[in-house]
Amino acid sequence: MKEDIVSADFEAAADIVRRLKDAGWEAYFVGGCVRDFIRGEKPGDYDIATSARPGDVRKIFSRTIPVGESFGIMLVVEHDRTYEVATFRTEEGYDDGRRPSHVAFATAKEDVQRRDFTINGLLMNPQTREIIDYVNGSRDIERHLISTIGAPERRFAEDRLRMLRAIRFAANLDFDIDSETLAAISKNAEAIKCISAERICAELTAILVGGGARRGMELLSDSGLLKEVLPEIQALRGVSQPPVFHPEGDVWEHTLRMLSLLPRVGGKADLRLAWGVLLHDVGKALTRFEDENGVHFYGHDEKGVQIARAILARLRFSNQDMETIEALVREHMMFMNVSRMRPARLKRFLRMPDFDLHLELHRLDCLGSHGMLDYYEFCLQKMEEYPEKELRPAPLVTGKDLIEMGFIPGPAFKEMLLAVEEAQLAGEVADAEGARKLVRGSWGRGNVPN
Repeated sequence: MKEDIVSADFEAAADIVRRLKDAGWEAYFVGGCVRDFIRGEKPGDYDIATSARPGDVRKIFSRTIPVGESFGIMLVVEHDRTYEVATFRTEEGYDDGRRPSHVAFATAKEDVQRRDFTINGLLMNPQTREIIDYVNGSRDIERHLISTIGAPERRFAEDRLRMLRAIRFAANLDFDIDSETLAAISKNAEAIKCISAERICAELTAILVGGGARRGMELLSDSGLLKEVLPEIQALRGVSQPPVFHPEGDVWEHTLRMLSLLPRVGGKADLRLAWGVLLHDVGKALTRFEDENGVHFYGHDEKGVQIARAILARLRFSNQDMETIEALVREHMMFMNVSRMRPARLKRFLRMPDFDLHLELHRLDCLGSHGMLDYYEFCLQKMEEYPEKELRPAPLVTGKDLIEMGFIPGPAFKEMLLAVEEAQLAGEVADAEGARKLVRGSWGRGNVPN
């Protein structure tokens, strides 16, 4: 265990454990934070398990939030951070495959026995750094293995989302999945449909952005989960492409290669870029066309936007993220035209919202196929050449100016303003007088008498 992974968060969480113990209760770090400590990684958050009941926790700490008091779960707020403090418990009666119908407070050993995977069933005394392992979790961490605590069928029947979580842990941690556990996932894959779209989306996103996205998608496909949650992506397997542009193989392999190249900042990829990669060619399964000249995918970008919109809406994405991801799918084929674009069109292209994501998607698209980065480098060169004020110049005329010129507000205003901006970006007009002259030349003098 590395000492440099001990942080202020660790110290604050350890102090919560200490105060619980000073009050006469058992308390430990539990779950993912213990797993991360053993692996020498810095935990993202800290969960605490204790014999104290919610009412007891409330008496000890001045700031608490009862997020799941009937389940024994409280949040303790310390230094403007929240830490989950949960009472040792057992759970029974998972009738809907999602949540228990009966909860009983229990011992520490009984508490970890109800958890999902052995690697998440470890306890730790933060004062002594002693690991308490009732489930052979330390062994499975050493073996890089994801296996359930107890029978996989039972664990997955309790909460079907655990099937996706197994894939996520295997992908993000670069672990294998125990054969019995994987077999149970394949057998019960169809049951994932009882889980809410929001929870499925969260796990899929974690698979894509947390590292090992390619392997995660392969495991989803091989286990049968992909055809249940993203059948549109499963359909990309076997969709062959022209070898001259795609020597890597079919659309599935192309997508996987791009996912394997996703850049990560702070350990995570940008979720919009990750989903953009996954969905950018989703329209190819429905637009593949072959004739004497070879294989074509006419309009796959437009069809892809339609499919992507349906997927993102189904998974309850925010409107803002949906718009960005759809734009990535819609515009990804435009890069092949950049060297032929007129200056005004090129400048509009380079300044579109989230252009950094579009450019990165194009780079990954190239590296995941033919490897040629000519258009990518062309865009970088032009972005270097064009100063910000040339890409986004101050308007030469406004709606107010058009009214002063005698024009009545209406649909034509937009055309006028766009025409002026187009000429401005093309370098055809440089000042307000030139802009007014352009407007009068195309739209007359408005209602101002000669």
